[in-house]
Amino acid sequence: MQSRSPHSRWKGSSHRQVALRRFKAEVFQALAHPTRIHIAECLQEGELPVGVLIDRIGIEPANLSQHLAVLRAKGLVVNRREGTQVFYALRDPLLSEVLANMRQYFQAHVEEALRILKEI
Repeated sequence: MQSRSPHSRWKGSSHRQVALRRFKAEVFQALAHPTRIHIAECLQEGELPVGVLIDRIGIEPANLSQHLAVLRAKGLVVNRREGTQVFYALRDPLLSEVLANMRQYFQAHVEEALRILKEI
């Protein structure tokens, strides 16, 4: 039986790390649009029908559908049909925590930028 060299273990791990970074980047790309962030924030409250999302976000149904398709393709939201209505929900509640952490991060840096501007 051959044992793997430390280099081959590192190389395999490196490929996994690259794949994980690529996956993370794709998730951030999916969230890189203000409307998609708004959708995710609306869904933090729980499952919502498309009609409610349209009302809350204030966009055309076709536009909402395109944004939901991106979020669905990246596995961030799930949907189910009940009669003629389609309901959407966050696939994992951890996304709410990610959004909350990012909000804190941005608020901290916005406050810092404003402080620097005041000093100038």
